[in-house]
Amino acid sequence: MEKIRLQKYIANQGVCSRRKAEGLIADKKVKLNREIVNEMGTKVDESSDRVDIFLEGKWIKLQNIEKQERQDSLVYIVLNKPIDYICSSSNEQGKSVLDLIKPENNLKKQENKTRVYPVGRLDKDSEGLVLLTNDGDLTNIITHPKYEHEKEYEVIINKSLDKKSKKVLETGMFLDKEKTEYVTGIEIIKEFNKGKRTILNVILKEGKNRQIRKMFGNLGFHVQSLKRIRINKLKLSILPIGKWKFIKKEDIV
Repeated sequence: MEKIRLQKYIANQGVCSRRKAEGLIADKKVKLNREIVNEMGTKVDESSDRVDIFLEGKWIKLQNIEKQERQDSLVYIVLNKPIDYICSSSNEQGKSVLDLIKPENNLKKQENKTRVYPVGRLDKDSEGLVLLTNDGDLTNIITHPKYEHEKEYEVIINKSLDKKSKKVLETGMFLDKEKTEYVTGIEIIKEFNKGKRTILNVILKEGKNRQIRKMFGNLGFHVQSLKRIRINKLKLSILPIGKWKFIKKEDIV
């Protein structure tokens, strides 16, 4: 059997995206045949090699799954994340969104028996749509910038948005004073004032860590509320905060 890159193998098992798998390898949290992997280009024979990853404080052995079995067992979940939960596969740094995937939080009281992982990030102090799955290929498609999948957010800022600031937001900017971290612009599709506050709907195609908050902050605005309401085709709709439901892949892409 032809060997494949280790990060692709890990993603195929539904553990995380390929980029996250590369991070695990860099952090020496991946073993191949019981030896810690030190080279990013390492390849694996799916039929005979053993792969272990370090997650949630313990080593987990990955079992190779035949393609058709894997397709039949793919799970897709949408969650309306509350504030104060983190998009992580562990709760070492706070309450994880995985803690919410329980029957009592499901709209139909269904149970999820498959290990799933959050796709991408949503800040601890933000709320809204989070996608969870064990489909590594889909995770890579949704999170990789080259695919330019839209993510829509409802943003509430503390004052009116002037034309000059709006142009900068839509053009792009450096997030740091050293001008080493440049981000492309966001698309502002809705804007209306509510008292002293302004409510906006914005679209990101390539999202850096806390990008929206940093962009507005650099221009003197305070983001009072940030909610993700759409990822590609998938909309948050009227799903209550803290609740989740099963969906189909075609609901997303």
